[in-house]
Amino acid sequence: MKKIYGLIFVLHAFVGIGGMAGGLAAILNPEAPMGAPVDMLRNSPFNNFLIPGIILFAIIGLGNLISAITMLFKSRFQGYISSVFSWALVIWIVVQCIMLREIAFLHVLFFIIGVVEAGLAMIILFEQHLFPSNIILKYYKKISRKM
Repeated sequence: MKKIYGLIFVLHAFVGIGGMAGGLAAILNPEAPMGAPVDMLRNSPFNNFLIPGIILFAIIGLGNLISAITMLFKSRFQGYISSVFSWALVIWIVVQCIMLREIAFLHVLFFIIGVVEAGLAMIILFEQHLFPSNIILKYYKKISRKM
């Protein structure tokens, strides 16, 4: 389990730092963060990168860093926290691809990272016998006794 906790910590820290950096760039320069033209947003509801930057900074960046910190302190709720911010990353990437009408290598990479984080979070929930794993394990035991 130490390897799982270590891997999920590294993934959350990586995504968190990257999300904060990208979000801050968009907040400070909403017209062309890191050289990205505002024209990219033509199919989205946004006129510039300010609102997406705030979301990226707060939800993806800070959220993943909070998730990494809960791994360090072994919070009882770390599986839930990790799961929430993992799925937030997956949803962020899917929505971004839909709005931009484009899929780039980084989209695929961060989608995979989000799914891996979510899978590792589920392993933690199973290890701690927390919802929904406690229900799954309960029914698995009932079924296995009948066989």
